[in-house]
Amino acid sequence: MENFRKLSVYFLLLCFTSMSSTLDIITPSQPLRDGHNESLVSEGGIFEAGFFNPQNSKSRYVGIWYKNIAQRTVVWVANREKPLHDASGVLQVDSDKGILRILDSKGFEAWSSNASKKAENPVVQLLDSGNLVLREEKNLSSILWQSFDYPGDTFLPGMKIRSNIRTGQHVGITSWKSWQDPTPGDFSMHIDTKGLPQLVITNGNKRIYRAGPWNGLGFTGTPELRDIKFMKLLFELNEDEVFYEYKILNNSTLMRSRLLPEGYPLRLTWSSQKNGWEVIMPSPSDQCEGYSFCGPNTNCNGNDPRSCKCLTGFTTNSSGGCSRAIRLECRKGDSFQKYQRMKLPDTSSSWYNKTMSLGECEKLCLRSCNCTAYSSLNISDQGSGCLHWFDSIVDLRELREGGQDFYIRVSVSDQDLTVKNGMDKRKLAGIVIGCSILMMSTLVLVGLTIWIKKRLLHPGKAIYREDKSDKEDIDLPIYEFSTISNATNQFSERNKLGQGGFGPVYKGILHDGQEIAVKRLSKTSGQGTNEFKNEVLLIAKLQHRNLVKLLGCSIQQEEKLLIYEFMLNGSLDYFIFNSKKTKLLDWTKRFHIIDGIARGLLYLHHDSRLRIIHRDLKTSNILLDNNMNPKISDFGLARIFGGDQTEANTNRVMGTYGYMPPEYAMHGSFSDKSDVFSFGVIVLEIISGRKNRGFCDPHHHLNLLGHAWKIWIEKRPMDLMDEQLQDSVVSSELLRCIQVGLLCVQQRPEDRPNMSTVVLMLNGEKLLPNPSEPGFYIGRDNQTLADSTIRSSEECSINEASNSTLEPR
Repeated sequence: MENFRKLSVYFLLLCFTSMSSTLDIITPSQPLRDGHNESLVSEGGIFEAGFFNPQNSKSRYVGIWYKNIAQRTVVWVANREKPLHDASGVLQVDSDKGILRILDSKGFEAWSSNASKKAENPVVQLLDSGNLVLREEKNLSSILWQSFDYPGDTFLPGMKIRSNIRTGQHVGITSWKSWQDPTPGDFSMHIDTKGLPQLVITNGNKRIYRAGPWNGLGFTGTPELRDIKFMKLLFELNEDEVFYEYKILNNSTLMRSRLLPEGYPLRLTWSSQKNGWEVIMPSPSDQCEGYSFCGPNTNCNGNDPRSCKCLTGFTTNSSGGCSRAIRLECRKGDSFQKYQRMKLPDTSSSWYNKTMSLGECEKLCLRSCNCTAYSSLNISDQGSGCLHWFDSIVDLRELREGGQDFYIRVSVSDQDLTVKNGMDKRKLAGIVIGCSILMMSTLVLVGLTIWIKKRLLHPGKAIYREDKSDKEDIDLPIYEFSTISNATNQFSERNKLGQGGFGPVYKGILHDGQEIAVKRLSKTSGQGTNEFKNEVLLIAKLQHRNLVKLLGCSIQQEEKLLIYEFMLNGSLDYFIFNSKKTKLLDWTKRFHIIDGIARGLLYLHHDSRLRIIHRDLKTSNILLDNNMNPKISDFGLARIFGGDQTEANTNRVMGTYGYMPPEYAMHGSFSDKSDVFSFGVIVLEIISGRKNRGFCDPHHHLNLLGHAWKIWIEKRPMDLMDEQLQDSVVSSELLRCIQVGLLCVQQRPEDRPNMSTVVLMLNGEKLLPNPSEPGFYIGRDNQTLADSTIRSSEECSINEASNSTLEPR
């Protein structure tokens, strides 16, 4: 009997071992087999390696992921280009060849590591760094092969991005083909060794982004990296090789950098409190991040609505960019114009010296007629080294902070302070400064006198500025009213694009051929002046690929105009809610639009210089360019939040019914979660092709949110899908978007995710919780948050005009 019990115990243990087992090493006699729930786990339990299949895919891969994160986060894949098609694969060590191999069910080799020197007892081990190494069993330091030398789409701490200076061969990271397909995609991040080596992202052979050259402290285009206290950046450049890596100073911190399938880099850290990945360095946040956005010999400034400006001594040309206005005199009086806080330009055609001083660098550049600009090579400590540019200056941009000084060569006639009539530059500068001080003092005295007189005449009354001072407050191109009137054919009805909450919008063509959209404030409504100023002041300071670009404004007497870039495809609602146009939006385009809106909101809430709450997000305020890229528009109701501010209240509710969250419509309370609610409504509208307030369930009197919730809890979410999507939909993405939409429209603001979490959830980077009941939907049996002041007499009204009651700001 005792023997029987022992046999039973042994049998149970054997069954449990066969069900799931973890290995610490793989040996020639102990391979890793798919279908046996076997995996290789690092010593500290941080990483796990084994066979897996991406979501909604039957293809099998060998990969590495974080062990204790529920939502599998894959950081490396071995057989990216040759997946297995069943769960019969084997990962084994070939001791004869000294390589690691993946065999399919028929014993054919699907992938192998490159040949290494032969080892007596080779084993494979997964390290806590996420590095899979092939080494000799008794010699921990004898690395024969390692996965860190063959990165995928993820850049981990301790991994090196490196290039050979002599051959140009590089080791970098390559994007996945899509979010579910680890096949190598079109985008690569690596170090380009032409001229001074620099970190770049390319699409095939086309360069789309540069981080800028290394300046001793970091890459000149990413100064924010230096502010991450728990991370150390390392960059080494010698005669043979250049490499870049980063290390984590706190071992408990999980960090990764990933090159997304769309070509954007993200740096993320794991938050145990939020149980999810947090973006600490987002993808490029404005158009100036795109490679050579403005063309050669320009300065791109993401803080300026007129982003592109010619460098001193250059003028615009017909081919894009700028060219020399006046030919340089070479050694006959040329000097240099200083630019500050710059991301240094493309260094492909540059020369550098590590020991030369900045003064010597300037003199040497002046002696060479082909030298067009110079800068310091290393700005750490007291600064050292010299960097010269030749020919055109490409991809130069001004940063909000950080960056470094850059000196462009100019001719005598281009110099800011010239020598005239034998006058010394210093004397001229002194006179200019003196005159400026005198003028300012006079203006202050005059203004003070006027103010005192007005206060004496009208005690206790606030003094408001006239329209002229409004112009002075707006750092934006001011157009003459006649210019815009001519561009729109005197605001002809034939040029009218639509009608907004504050007036009509017209298409116009400027004298140089540029197409524009003109928003004309209604003179008869008596409303919108504050909104007009608000929109100008806000959007002029915001620059992002998913925000509409404000080109200028016009203020003349009672006429107030906003001039925007023209969006060829109009607004999103024109496509979504039009039975014929909606056929043009397949699932790929709709998902792209959803993702773009999310990234635009992420910029407004988290990444912009100003923290902005939009407050009137809706499909008619999402414009589409000629490539169907979405751009958020209409910032008339937007509000700025301070750094520590999380919510605010107002006595006047403004916005559009159907997109308002319940706490705002009923109590006037708004926060970034208000925009999240509106975003959720838009997501469900894009998926269904129906308006929230235009849809009415005849059986339950539900609006779109209520209908979506009903079919969700009945476990038939696919019924929400627009029938036009039948042939193009990716079911996993659609279900994820429905769930994200419902999470965003939950009744309690604190239950809704923030936009950084939304972006990760949309792209499968974060586990999705179950949503709770949405706010503000009306049901016959369960009337949630129904309020007579919000409900119209017609429950299915499609009126989307903004409620534009003015409030003090």
